[in-house]
Amino acid sequence: MILANQSKILDLSQAAVVLPVEASRREKTAARMLVEEIEKRTQIRLAVLESLPGDGRPAILLSRYDALPQPVKDEFDMFDHVFGEEGYAVEVIRLAGVPVTAVVGTDERGVLFGAGCLLRNLQMTRQRLALAENFHANSAPRLKLRGHQLGYRDKTNSYDGWDLCQWEQYIRDLAVFGTNAIELIPPRSDDRLDSVHFPLPPMETMVGMSQIADDYGLDVWIWFPALDPDYTDPAWVEFALKEWGEVFRRLPRIDAVFVPGGDPGKAPPQVLMPMLEKQQRQLRALHPKAQIWISPQGFTGEWMTQFLKILREESPTWLDGVVHGPWIHIPIPEFRQMIPPQYALRNYPDITHSLNCQFPVPGWDIAYALTEGRETINPRPLDEEMIFHATARETIGFLTYSEGCNDDVNKFVWSGLGWNPDQPVMAILREYSRYFIGEAYTDSFAQGLLALERNWRGPLLSNSDVSITLQQFQALERSAAPQVLQNWRFQQALYRAYYDAYVRARLIYETNLEEQALDLLRGASRTGSRFAIEQALQVLDQAQRQPVAQGLRTRIFQLAEALFQSIHMQLSVHLYQGQEEVRGANLDGVDYPLTDAPWLRERMEEISALPDEASRLQALEGILHWRDPGPGGYYADLGAGVPSPYVVGGLSYADDPAFLKSPARKYPYRKNPQTMRLAWRGFTGSLNDQPFQMRFPNLDPLGKYRLRIVYSEQQSHHAPVKVRLDAGDGIEIHPYMARPAPRKPVEFDLPAEATRRGELTLTWRREPGLGGIGLGCDISEIWLVKLA
Repeated sequence: MILANQSKILDLSQAAVVLPVEASRREKTAARMLVEEIEKRTQIRLAVLESLPGDGRPAILLSRYDALPQPVKDEFDMFDHVFGEEGYAVEVIRLAGVPVTAVVGTDERGVLFGAGCLLRNLQMTRQRLALAENFHANSAPRLKLRGHQLGYRDKTNSYDGWDLCQWEQYIRDLAVFGTNAIELIPPRSDDRLDSVHFPLPPMETMVGMSQIADDYGLDVWIWFPALDPDYTDPAWVEFALKEWGEVFRRLPRIDAVFVPGGDPGKAPPQVLMPMLEKQQRQLRALHPKAQIWISPQGFTGEWMTQFLKILREESPTWLDGVVHGPWIHIPIPEFRQMIPPQYALRNYPDITHSLNCQFPVPGWDIAYALTEGRETINPRPLDEEMIFHATARETIGFLTYSEGCNDDVNKFVWSGLGWNPDQPVMAILREYSRYFIGEAYTDSFAQGLLALERNWRGPLLSNSDVSITLQQFQALERSAAPQVLQNWRFQQALYRAYYDAYVRARLIYETNLEEQALDLLRGASRTGSRFAIEQALQVLDQAQRQPVAQGLRTRIFQLAEALFQSIHMQLSVHLYQGQEEVRGANLDGVDYPLTDAPWLRERMEEISALPDEASRLQALEGILHWRDPGPGGYYADLGAGVPSPYVVGGLSYADDPAFLKSPARKYPYRKNPQTMRLAWRGFTGSLNDQPFQMRFPNLDPLGKYRLRIVYSEQQSHHAPVKVRLDAGDGIEIHPYMARPAPRKPVEFDLPAEATRRGELTLTWRREPGLGGIGLGCDISEIWLVKLA
């Protein structure tokens, strides 16, 4: 609860920060945080005293409740205060007429988070520090665990360039908003061992980050994958014990170790668990209260069965909890019922990726998917709010999965909701904007973050909000002071606003060029095929010869450079030595083709080489009528197009944001260099053993029909996927079969009983129990052709 009347303002520019003599090391860190963050925003350096000043100056008092000076305690007892773990109360009281802003915590963390609450609510501008005179906050967190993964490794799109000063700032920023845990990654993971961006060796940075977290009193988790080839071999077990033991020995603080069973990891549960028991023994010898947690993410059905059997029948006492992470295609409430009650459950939500991930952007336009890619700057406040509420139940809390600061806004949304799930997400965004960008941006920047999320809603061609969003951010940009323009969080939002607008401008322009080219091909019988092809190619080439919106493109590159300088974001492989284009280096995809132009060029060049006019004209008809199913037929683009009305829906996004029970459109993990139709770059389907269905109405009950399908080439982590197709009530159209690779259309004549009722329901199922990433029932294009 936070209450304040802005009509009466308390000037704190001359205040002193008071910290009792008996304050702990971590409370002193909280005081240092308060003083330094105020100075950064106001140029005012507050003095730190051990007792209340006697000269009439206002004071800001930081203390645990049990260490309060008696006069303050007597006054403070007049108000409600929080006794919950990590809780705090912030109150402006008066002692002998002198205002004292009392920040009172139940414990050390309560003092830290109370100081964070005060920072978020102070009015801080140049040479001005103030607070509403009747400000009152009284709060304790709802979720026990509220943390984020901070992995110093080459794969991340910025973290690998950070030194310990930057890490302390970021950990401090998170703590201000109520984060109480961070998760580190060891020097060896599913990544390169070194990075050209590392300012320090991985172990040295890991040790330093552990110490920083301990200074602030935050929990330290380690995401520790078991990567060795064979834990039935004593030599590999000994190797793992030595490697992990070195990390356990070097780190000053470890509260828990989380081992992903798969993604990465290759050890079946009956092999992995005995090795982890040995790891637990050496962990406890060095960190007596540290815990061991495991996630069965990426397990096959067989491995999941083994894992659950071990938990139920063997009840290992050395194991403290289970983690629900990406690639566990079981809703958390159901998963909780499978796990014996003695094991706590932790959430590990992916907040960093936008496609082909645990929580993909719903209905994301393929133009964004191809250019901005999997790890773009992705503020998704409303989506994350729904994901939080759909997944927070049944768990002790969360440590989110992150690959860099591209998901910065999402982290703070999760931390805010983890503290108080009932608060509106807009309140979190306003505090974020006020604290990180500035007092004047409290509402405008928060609204801008919501606008960036709206940019990703629905078909991009018709989304005029994208232009409005850019205009709003350009207005902020024009009026911004130099220090705001150098603020990396401001730069990230600008980058996205310009990038979105550039992609839309290109999409409109290149779609128009493609339609002009097709119009020329439609006249080929009149003008001659080769002339029509030549003219069509010239039109398509205008996208390169006369590109559109070059001013927007230039600004994108300027902002990419600014972000490399300010936060070491590697938005390009060749400019900034990012690891891969799909690892956040989306500047390299800024000009990626957004239409079928590459495929059209290739086909037209092949057709032009045909020896006679009749063959060329016939082949051009194949291009022009590719989507045409003929009279009485149906066509559905399930890759590049908008959601198809023929796909049988599932639950609402709020109820199923991971699409565990609902169909979803997806895109490949990596950009495919092959020239192919735009529709083939995406697909719609279901996850794991969930059937995928389509329904076509209003058919001729006496008609004959043929089905033509283009399946995706996506595979599970563990094995090639076979899929079966049935019609109606179990009429087999084809048995379990491997999908063609390279992909091509496959055709099946439908038996008369499949369409006898005047409609056709198709059901795809993949082989059960494969686990992995869950793909299989995935389709890019489908035609239902009436033969007679």
